[in-house]
Amino acid sequence: MWSVIGQSQAVELLRYSLKSGRLAHAYLFVGQSNVGKMTLAINLAQALNCEREERPCGQCTACSRIATGKHADVQIIGRSSDTGSGESAPKKEISIAQIRELQQIASLQPYEGRHRVFIIDGAEYLNEESSNCLLNTLEEPPSLVIIVMLTIHDGRLLPTIVSRCQRVELFPVPTGIIEQELSEHQDVEPDKSRLLAKLSRGSIGWAISASQNDNLLQERYSKLSELQELSSASLEDRFSVASKLATQYSKSRESVESTLNLWLEWWRDLLLARAGQREYITNIDQEDAVVRYSEGYSLPEIRHSMEAIRSALEQLSQNANARLVLEVLMLSIPNRVEERIERHGA
Repeated sequence: MWSVIGQSQAVELLRYSLKSGRLAHAYLFVGQSNVGKMTLAINLAQALNCEREERPCGQCTACSRIATGKHADVQIIGRSSDTGSGESAPKKEISIAQIRELQQIASLQPYEGRHRVFIIDGAEYLNEESSNCLLNTLEEPPSLVIIVMLTIHDGRLLPTIVSRCQRVELFPVPTGIIEQELSEHQDVEPDKSRLLAKLSRGSIGWAISASQNDNLLQERYSKLSELQELSSASLEDRFSVASKLATQYSKSRESVESTLNLWLEWWRDLLLARAGQREYITNIDQEDAVVRYSEGYSLPEIRHSMEAIRSALEQLSQNANARLVLEVLMLSIPNRVEERIERHGA
């Protein structure tokens, strides 16, 4: 049973490969955060080692052990701290030592299943040394070994690595499917299901987590409040926010990119409100605030702000200086009309 939700095209591709015996030795699952990449990778590992005819069954010993991370032939490699290190924060990169360990284990025959499966979570964090080391394995893949790489940004991987993988794209999950999953299988009340489905931006994992943890919604509101406060903030305060985000970026690139995408979504809602298309806004729980704030900006100002955020995201993806990029972004955010009037005494 494939448990990934809303990714029928990717599932069918893998099902066909399993049925026809035309499996690639390496896969690259590409998609936004929390869209189902890890779930699909686990499902593939289960299908490769399932003990029953209909694979993956999700119930046999192999499927159960893989689901709980106890199967000897399925290993997840990422930026989490080494066992026993006592650290909770992820490392900045996937090191060459981790890939060399992969190579050593890959040279061995499967211990308890039919295939060894290595799942590289956050493949964009392979550094130059680890990328070149992995490339050697992809060029001469061991038998009975499948490598699955998960990434948000395949453009950050070496082209030679991408070319040696079968690329499988996972798309944002439709709002209706997320709402249905929350209502029917997560016991979430209809109004909250609708809200979380809209706010998730197609990331079903985030929607499920937010339905179980109210702190995620509170964190979202805090980030939007910070953006709203920038409309009247001094230059010093804006640069303070830029400094905070730059420090955060050095520890968690995904967190800052998520914040900027959230800001971009807010400006998009303002644009829709100004254009009289309120039924399409994402932040439906803040519709009154969206309308109120939209009235304080002209359409060119809103578009300019959206372009400034897109430009910042693009520059960050190209490894530009994060603090400089974020400071320029702060300068690009316009004051609301009422703030301008108040400041100039008009």
